[in-house]
Amino acid sequence: MKRTVPETGPGRTSPETGPTVLEGMPRQRTVPPPAAPFVPPPARRAVPRPWLLLPTPGGAPFTFGYAAALVMTSLVARYADPALMGTLYQASSTDVAHLLQAPVPVLIASALWVAGGVLSPYSLVFLLVLTALERRTGGPRTAAVFLVGHVCATLATEIPVGLAVLAGLLPDSSLHRLDYGISFGVATSLGALAGLLRPWPGRLLLIAFGGVLLQDLLTLTDPLSDWGHLFSLAIGIALWPRVRRWDRTDPRP
Repeated sequence: MKRTVPETGPGRTSPETGPTVLEGMPRQRTVPPPAAPFVPPPARRAVPRPWLLLPTPGGAPFTFGYAAALVMTSLVARYADPALMGTLYQASSTDVAHLLQAPVPVLIASALWVAGGVLSPYSLVFLLVLTALERRTGGPRTAAVFLVGHVCATLATEIPVGLAVLAGLLPDSSLHRLDYGISFGVATSLGALAGLLRPWPGRLLLIAFGGVLLQDLLTLTDPLSDWGHLFSLAIGIALWPRVRRWDRTDPRP
């Protein structure tokens, strides 16, 4: 008798292919295992790094190089002959006579000396303020802020002297008034930095520094320079919109 193999149908088994999927039944999907819950890493406690307050060749190259140049000129002023230093100071003075003859060289030369030496208060303010400003805005922009304050405050104080001499209100000797140092640029940089700090620290910094400048002005020790310092501080405040756009630590786009 001839043996026949039944046809493959629903629920039947094919001898060649084995069990078949039921017709009309969708293929079952495999459910992926549940993902492990995200556990954030433990927050690291901020470690104070006081060395960032001072300039370094990599972190604040402009301030570091400028400070090295000021140290060299301060050593020259400390150990050179007083008569030689008097000549150098006079040649670097941003008085009216020199500004009329060679404005650019004398503006640069006057910013290479520290009035009172490297141990003066402005030297410490220079290091702290310019380092902080450079770490937030970069070297070229910090140099631009310093230069704007140095140049504009110098012209704002010396041009009235020249006009007063022409009007006969001051003697001709006022045209050779000794004027040099970094204080105008430092005051402008401090005013600009205050705009990058949080509101309360920035305002307290302005109040403290402005109070010192006003006290100096009331003593009438050097009214022209004291007015120049206040004008320099105002220039720094006027630069707030610009330096805030330069701030590299600002999270805002």
